[in-house]
Amino acid sequence: MIDQRVEKLADLLVGYSTPIKPGHKAFIYGGSAGAPLMLAIAKRVLLAGGHPAIFPSLPGYDEMFFKIASDEQLKFVHDYQRNLFETYDARYAIHSDSNTKSLSNIEPSRMVLHGQARADIMKTFMERSAKKELRWSVVLFPTEAHAQQAEMGLAEYEDFVYNACMPDMNDPVGYWKMVSAEQQKICDWLKGKKQVHVTGKDTELMLSIEGRTFENCDCHENVPDGEIFTGPVEDSINGHVCYSYPAIYNGREVTGVRLWFENGKVVKATADKGEDFLIKTLDTDQGSRYVGEFAIGTNYGISKFTGELLFDEKIGGSFHMAVGAGYPETGSRNESSVHWDMICDLRDGGEITVDGIPFYKNGKFLLDLK
Repeated sequence: MIDQRVEKLADLLVGYSTPIKPGHKAFIYGGSAGAPLMLAIAKRVLLAGGHPAIFPSLPGYDEMFFKIASDEQLKFVHDYQRNLFETYDARYAIHSDSNTKSLSNIEPSRMVLHGQARADIMKTFMERSAKKELRWSVVLFPTEAHAQQAEMGLAEYEDFVYNACMPDMNDPVGYWKMVSAEQQKICDWLKGKKQVHVTGKDTELMLSIEGRTFENCDCHENVPDGEIFTGPVEDSINGHVCYSYPAIYNGREVTGVRLWFENGKVVKATADKGEDFLIKTLDTDQGSRYVGEFAIGTNYGISKFTGELLFDEKIGGSFHMAVGAGYPETGSRNESSVHWDMICDLRDGGEITVDGIPFYKNGKFLLDLK
């Protein structure tokens, strides 16, 4: 019997987050364990008059591929993959892993090579997304593997996931519209501001947001949501940051990450675990040592780190930055095949000032925007 919350989540995705019009082409992909949600999304795309295409991945395939593929095979890009990002109208990505650690022992350089070959696809995705030509949503379907990573039982994790996506089960769209209005006030206040100063535990950063736009994340692209973000001026970041939580990318977990910036570029990087993977990923291309995104998490219903970025980057009281590609709609010009978000907790003494004005302290906004 299908959990009715899966049906309600599919309604939210196709009816609000990434709506479908007659004739729209939509591709849906994720681990095969997420089949109930993929099917529910496809059904609603069909009912809306669209054309769904489902691409389920098989357990164990990625691990096998990265272990035995030649360099030529690692760099090969299928025509259909380019076609999806160049011509389709909607993309639904379902996180539904059966093993979240399957790529932990893959040689980092092999994953870097694979990513480099897809730089043009990343650029196409960023550009079409900014123009609203390709709308997209990322969502998680709870599996035993994700529950184990979050150190929860499956039933507990299902409650966590669905409650985060739909805090008001009776009116999830109305809830996210309310969040959107509240966050828009913050984004409006930030318009025209220039300088951001962030301080926290072993962290002090200066960065420019002059001429950049903050985006209001209100459950369209990410489900659940709750953040505001921009692309900082590429050569503006100076200082250092110590990330509070493990940084996870392509299934690899790196802990104790510390980055030092000079004129926007990461000039030094260390980690307690996974340092080799960190440095090789930072060396992927010209843009991978620069920051494409600076964001503040606003979802106070998510308070615990779970090892799943889709939730963790929204933690109310945190900020995160992504090395690599920036979103053109913010004004970011940074291009890379990498986009790696790393999260820092500011709830214990952290502060943010904007143009010298106290803006954020101990994980809470200081503005009176009512």
